[in-house]
Amino acid sequence: MNVVRSLRFVTTAVAVAAIPAIPSHSAFAQQRADTATAKIARLGAEPTSLTLKVGDVVPLKVNAYDAQGNMVAAQLRVSGPRGAVSVNDGQVKGLKAGKFEIVAMAMSESRAQLATLKIPVTITWPALSGVEITPEPGRLYAGVTLAHRARASHADESERRDAVFSWRSSNPAVATVDRFGNVTALKPGPVTITAQTEGMKADIQHAVTPNPVTSLAIEMTENSVRTGDVVHLKAVARRTGGGVVSDVPVTWSYTYTPDDTIAAPGATGVIDRGLFAAEVPGRYTLLATAGGVSARSVLDVQPRDVRRRINVTGRGGINNVHTSDLWPWTGKDGRDYALVGTWGGDGYAYIFDISDLSKPVKSDSVKIDARTINDVTVSPDGRFGVLSREGASNRVNGVVILDLANPAHPKIAATFDQELTGGVHNMFATNDHLFAISNGDKYVIVDVRDIYKPKYVSQYDHPDSRVHDVWVNNGIAYSSEWGTGVVAVDVGNGKWGGTIEKPKLIATFPTTSGATHEIFPYFQKNTGKVYLFLGDEIMSRQGRVWEGTSYLQNINAKGGPPQTSAGYTHIVDFTDPKNPKNIAKYHQEEFGSHDIVVEDDVMYQAYYDGGLRVVDVSGELVGNLAEQRREIAVFKPYDPDGYTANASFVMNAMPWKGHILFTDFNSGLWSAKLEPKQIIP
Repeated sequence: MNVVRSLRFVTTAVAVAAIPAIPSHSAFAQQRADTATAKIARLGAEPTSLTLKVGDVVPLKVNAYDAQGNMVAAQLRVSGPRGAVSVNDGQVKGLKAGKFEIVAMAMSESRAQLATLKIPVTITWPALSGVEITPEPGRLYAGVTLAHRARASHADESERRDAVFSWRSSNPAVATVDRFGNVTALKPGPVTITAQTEGMKADIQHAVTPNPVTSLAIEMTENSVRTGDVVHLKAVARRTGGGVVSDVPVTWSYTYTPDDTIAAPGATGVIDRGLFAAEVPGRYTLLATAGGVSARSVLDVQPRDVRRRINVTGRGGINNVHTSDLWPWTGKDGRDYALVGTWGGDGYAYIFDISDLSKPVKSDSVKIDARTINDVTVSPDGRFGVLSREGASNRVNGVVILDLANPAHPKIAATFDQELTGGVHNMFATNDHLFAISNGDKYVIVDVRDIYKPKYVSQYDHPDSRVHDVWVNNGIAYSSEWGTGVVAVDVGNGKWGGTIEKPKLIATFPTTSGATHEIFPYFQKNTGKVYLFLGDEIMSRQGRVWEGTSYLQNINAKGGPPQTSAGYTHIVDFTDPKNPKNIAKYHQEEFGSHDIVVEDDVMYQAYYDGGLRVVDVSGELVGNLAEQRREIAVFKPYDPDGYTANASFVMNAMPWKGHILFTDFNSGLWSAKLEPKQIIP
């Protein structure tokens, strides 16, 4: 079955006086008016600075004034650094301790910056309520090392993630502990290990016993693998007489002999949770140690050459406005079509006949009351399409439902805006229901069995969280919610007690970046695992070696500077929703991730200014896929007549009947095809 992905495009809020490339959903409009002619001289904030604790919520009001000090109407955008400060509907919530800035900007309808104000914010941690220590599995025998983790928590049970602990041993002659919590046993006897921070402490007792291990053997069936292949590490420890010692901790490490001693990089392999993956070719000697006993095994790693040439087969050029999302489908007439949205395009969506992917033909357009149609979608049965609305003239927004009975020339069946008045940025459609993101705050579920009479069903609003994207699979709604990370909700699966009328939370899982923007759930047949592919979105590259162009003016003006981005794709093993594991990533440092589709163990990644990326995601996944030669193909679209000339900014990509369809922000719809595998010199 062909799967497609709807556009996900939101700016990461940053504490700099620069205009973000795309409107941020962490922003709020306190006054809404046409500011093109407003005489705004300055902005003022009440209060002028903020001091609060993590978790506290305080009010903030920003006003615009003319040169005489009179308050004037203005459209304002107020935002803070994502992951540190949440700004929403005139309320500021502290998320991370430190000194930050909230930036307020008065914007014209054309997005020209009229005035800017920086508001200092000081956030402190609340007091700790407790500390606990968790050791890794295994028994502390003499001569072995056992890792320990300390966790500091607040009264609400939230974790102080940056807590710094001091560790000590009650008897260093029996066991020592380093500053990371690694306990090394020296001789038999009792010992207490203590972790302390900010006046709070926890203890754990061990009884060190003699080490019974006399031999150690590595049991590994592989002796030759490719880069990126995952090897399960297993070592069997035995005592005198051959009995197995099952509870002794085994420490793993490796040495590396490269194929090319000049070109080989460092940090060439990953050992994680008993798994090993090599990132460059060569010979790896795996070392297992249990006290004074060790074993080794040599692994030959060959290059993972999955490269294929990619050729453009057709174009559906759009260069008068920015292009947003696409969604292909097979119409009731048996022909293939693609619905394409526009960003800042005065409410136009286009229909392309893509039956011949060498010559996509624009068959019609639909105009609705919106500034931006960020997301478009079509039901799996091709019965209806939906256009999201942002920037409607009446500020109501909502969605527009299309009747696709005549797919080349759709007609508007209905509009729906109940609980959707803040703007709809993203959507997901099944044959019977539409899931629509409302103002970045929640998703609303709409019954669309009768597309001329859509009905409100229910909604899900995760507490203290901003949502950007939602994807529904097997009755589970997976949403990407910035600093909250993944939110999984039962919307009809039933295993966790949820229904479409009464959604029920299953689990959440935060990413390390706090910028979770895109999500795609994927069931991998050969491993039986459920992988979540989670894309960051960071539209500022501030603080990186290549800071990009986001600080420049007129970033969205026709002929303006190319846009840049940051962030990457996280891969989470979500097979057990109650015990998810962050296992791998796809990271190209100088670019940022956007929409993702995975089909048949291939990831089709819209990587913004990094172009279209096609990546092998077969088998178990560990480490950075970009370093493991898993990239199949890369294409960066360019058009000298584009909205921004020759500037790649790929928004959405998906497989479609042996081809790859993708949209570029500056140049419209593209079709490409991978050539059969061949040897590439």
